[in-house]
Amino acid sequence: MQISTPLTDEVIAGLHAGDAVSITGTLYVARDAAHKRLVDALEAGRPLPFDLRGQIIYYMGPSPAPPGRPIGSAGPTTSYRMDPYTPALLRAGLKGMIGKGNRSPDVRDAIVRYRAIYFASVGGAAALIARSVREAEVIAYPELGPEAVQRLEVVDLPVIVINDVYGGDAYEAGKAAYRRERTA
Repeated sequence: MQISTPLTDEVIAGLHAGDAVSITGTLYVARDAAHKRLVDALEAGRPLPFDLRGQIIYYMGPSPAPPGRPIGSAGPTTSYRMDPYTPALLRAGLKGMIGKGNRSPDVRDAIVRYRAIYFASVGGAAALIARSVREAEVIAYPELGPEAVQRLEVVDLPVIVINDVYGGDAYEAGKAAYRRERTA
């Protein structure tokens, strides 16, 4: 399925755990330190460096761009490190996240409550994923180095829906499909 940003409730309602998706449009990159600053700004009533409404944050650790490319490797980082900050960002209008790994029960509940979506990108395929990135620009917190907030323009970025608005969890469904029942 192909989707574009910003995300709408209608698009999100059509996505289900396990769906393969191709994203085109603007994404924002933010990791731990940037998430803390974003939530601190929300709590203090200060403006954010970008409008969260309908947007997707990619949990990525970028590498320096080689000549002629907008970015080096662009693989996902582990998502649970952002879990303490995620419900507040979802409440403020964030609609999607991309990373790798499971999310906490609080985040999964917030995804359902705020009608959002969590996608996984394939770890270990960072150079391949980078081919989808057409532009990359630091837009906030440059002093954080690789944890600065970036705006990416992507075309056909491949992801999988992990957690959907219906409470679906592709990781749990995958484990259940291969779970063996113990016999006495």
